[in-house]
Amino acid sequence: MLQRTASNSFLENRRLKLDTLVRLRWLAVAGQTAALLVVNVGLGYPLPIAFAFSLIALSAWINVILKLRWPSSLRLSERAATAQLAYDIVQMSGLLFLTGGLGNPFAFLLLAPVMVSATALSAQKTIMLGSLATAFASFLAVYHLPLPWPSGSEFQLHPVYSIGIWIALVSSLAFMASYAFRVAEEARQLADALAATELVLAREQHLNALDGLATAAAHELGTPLATIYLASKELRDEFESGDHRGEDIELIHSQAERCRKILKQLTSLSSDEDQTYQRMPVSQLVEEVVAPHRMLSSGIVIQSSGQGHEPIGTRNAAIQYGLGNILENAVDFARHTVKVTAVWDERNVAISIIDDGPGFAQEVIGKIGDPYVSNRGGKLSKKKASGGLGLGFFIAKTLLERTGAKVGLQNRPAPERGAHVRVTWPRSAFEMTIGVDETDPAAL
Repeated sequence: MLQRTASNSFLENRRLKLDTLVRLRWLAVAGQTAALLVVNVGLGYPLPIAFAFSLIALSAWINVILKLRWPSSLRLSERAATAQLAYDIVQMSGLLFLTGGLGNPFAFLLLAPVMVSATALSAQKTIMLGSLATAFASFLAVYHLPLPWPSGSEFQLHPVYSIGIWIALVSSLAFMASYAFRVAEEARQLADALAATELVLAREQHLNALDGLATAAAHELGTPLATIYLASKELRDEFESGDHRGEDIELIHSQAERCRKILKQLTSLSSDEDQTYQRMPVSQLVEEVVAPHRMLSSGIVIQSSGQGHEPIGTRNAAIQYGLGNILENAVDFARHTVKVTAVWDERNVAISIIDDGPGFAQEVIGKIGDPYVSNRGGKLSKKKASGGLGLGFFIAKTLLERTGAKVGLQNRPAPERGAHVRVTWPRSAFEMTIGVDETDPAAL
């Protein structure tokens, strides 16, 4: 479910709004019109003004039709957005053909549609548009009408200079498109990963809130249930032995008593006075994190040691989910043993998860913790035909850091092998209680 939600968000982020392309095209129409008027009217340079203004008018009519036919809020499919950006490349190439080809100082505007694609469309569509722009640039380097120039003279670029302009244009297109695509892609991945993290955290918080809902329900149902219980108790004495109606009343009374016991249990689930549930020492936290994974591996070893009394923290779904995710990865990649250790002193509390697997790949160890970085295929991951988004460690790291922890990872030094993930909290942050009155002796 998380994968589908994040994937849908990722695809949605790629879709351009129609209004965005329409506004950009109006800007291009205004700029092209101004440039032609300045050159032809202001400077008096001759140029095929009728054909040039025909191309500009075509863009303006396309904008008008799009505006009238579809709402501005419409998000275009990749194919539709690519088609519109391809038209912009063709239209700009037509104007450049009429006004000097690559010798025209505005030739670099061929890059604009490709830049828009790089920030909003997929790599495949961006490559297609980049190839189209390169093809037209190559054509314009050889075939074009003369550059507008004062009457009686003609401006001619040296062939070597024309080749240099073409190389500069194509190189700029490749570099700028790659850079823009990479930056936009990282921003999209981070946004999608954060959205997935919020979904996981919301789910955990929702589960934690269920006990509060149970308490509220028990409180609301208590009064009518008490009335039923008392009424049935009084009615039991109204019927003689053997009367089937008395048996029915007895059944109602027993079931009402059963409901009272159930509601009492529900009420106790979220009671702040239940310190065994609300608060837990670090060793109990480690045991609860490890427990679901014992069936996957018999080689999980737990060790706890420290200076002073053992830290006692508040039950926190984010910590349990984050540590559980890291432990699951360790079990997945371990050859035989996974060691989980909890160490504390007067200042810090640290939990380490160490496996004896292949360790982290050197080429990605510096990137682990970023969204969509998945570097190894473990025993469990090979069984998952659908694969994953590579969000697991990112989500775990984000949730743990929100609790005040620092997450460090490294490979074990030779001759040992495997990965070592260490999660460290300031002791004050780990022992901070939420929703418990520290001044209440009963809470301590």
